[in-house]
Amino acid sequence: MSSIATENQITDLFIIGGGINGCGIARDAAGRGLSVSLAEMNDLASATSSASTKLFHGGLRYLEYWEVRLVREALIERETLLCAMPHISWPMRFILPYHKDMRFEGDTPTSKFLGFVMPWMKGRRPAWLIRLGLFMYDNLGGRKILPGTVTLSLPSTPEGAPIEDRFAHAYEYSDCWIEDSRLVILNARDAEARGAEIMVRTKVLSATRVDGLWEITLERGDQIETRRAKMLVNAAGPWVGDVIQQKVRINSTEGVRLVRGSHIVTKRLYDHDKCYFFQGTDGRIIFAIPYEQDFTLIGTTDVEHDNPDKAPVCTDEERDYLIGFANKYFKQDITAADVVWTYSGIRPLYDDGASSATSATRDYTLKVDATGGAPILNIFGGKITTYRRLAESALDKIGAHFPDLPAKWTAGVALPGGDFQQDGVADLIAGLRRDYPFLTAFWAKRLIRAYGTEAPAVLGDAKSPADLGRDFGATLTAHEVDWLMTREYARRAEDVVWRRNKLGLRLDAGQIAALDAWMQSKAAAVIKVGE
Repeated sequence: MSSIATENQITDLFIIGGGINGCGIARDAAGRGLSVSLAEMNDLASATSSASTKLFHGGLRYLEYWEVRLVREALIERETLLCAMPHISWPMRFILPYHKDMRFEGDTPTSKFLGFVMPWMKGRRPAWLIRLGLFMYDNLGGRKILPGTVTLSLPSTPEGAPIEDRFAHAYEYSDCWIEDSRLVILNARDAEARGAEIMVRTKVLSATRVDGLWEITLERGDQIETRRAKMLVNAAGPWVGDVIQQKVRINSTEGVRLVRGSHIVTKRLYDHDKCYFFQGTDGRIIFAIPYEQDFTLIGTTDVEHDNPDKAPVCTDEERDYLIGFANKYFKQDITAADVVWTYSGIRPLYDDGASSATSATRDYTLKVDATGGAPILNIFGGKITTYRRLAESALDKIGAHFPDLPAKWTAGVALPGGDFQQDGVADLIAGLRRDYPFLTAFWAKRLIRAYGTEAPAVLGDAKSPADLGRDFGATLTAHEVDWLMTREYARRAEDVVWRRNKLGLRLDAGQIAALDAWMQSKAAAVIKVGE
């Protein structure tokens, strides 16, 4: 390996981790005039931030743990973010069937309270409590766009058709969908547009305090580089503890709890576009969600995970648990043969000493250590929904070390491609099909949902599919892949078909291998010099 010294370059912030927290902080900081460098050892959003349940939600069940501040903040953020990224996020209605056997998971504060004042209620989620929770959910965040909760009679309705007849009533409430990995990419792009340096497949080997600065050693391809920064931000997600203990080697009493969440994807299980919120007799909950136009997403689990370097996978046990859970609700049983894809991610939760993975807090904790000179901000936990607020809170901490930092600015500022009205997706799709008549309905919708107002730039002056270059299958063309490589940091086929989009569900192994070979042959020509 060759070595490059860059000691003369001093960055205000050096961020470790290219997930949603790292990229959100990079965007906010760059927009306030700080110089920012971000290093991600793999692809952006390659870990937790591409493996969520894809929901922008307040976290209805967190009310049982009395995490009212977290829920309120998340509910307020739903509508703020819907307006800033209407191409990759949208409202959804959730159906919560009710039955008398619904129970709490473990000893939540709410279950303990009910068990004390009403012993006959111990362990149960009564209907009035669910309705009270939904009333709070409707009103804590000051809704303006999303409709409130209604009670449904399920027999002879589309919502009742796919689920067992024993469910006569349900509650319908609002939450939102988010394309999680695209959210990360768009934050990174906007950060770069505001001056940040975004480095993918760049591993931080060590960081040491030297003369009041951080000296960071990086491995980029076959080169070793040295950078200097005034402040370090540890947004490494599942590896936050590894960075503290192995990379910067500081004393810290803060810990991270790794919880694996697994999901299964099946062919579409029902015809309407609403989601289901299912409650089990063990107190756990799962969602069944329309996914990628032709599929259904079911998840998630909560299982302890002991090592961030151990790739998370959906085990047969977790798969069978989700199948069994769903089969208690759906009329038509599903089997392992119906599962077309599984994925799993590690949630790096702040270790608050909770007794179970499910009850561990989903709130975030930010800790600054400046005892050895140059400060480091360590980030524990967080949720996709509150990433922007986490970034603002991080900048509050960072601002103590950078006097005269400008005020908050990200609320309501559109991400790339999101500069249109929240309810304008249908018009954009119609306009794209008018301007590019060769697009199918699926193709046009996919492009608008990925790129928003930038979709025409992806297509350029094409008059036919042939003008877009090689066809890799499932509407993916060379012209689009070139866009993803030059503007969205994609380097390998998996970056494209599992994180920039989900066309991996429609492409076979041979097609994906051909795409990867093509990308490698083009890499030197399209990747920026030095990356």
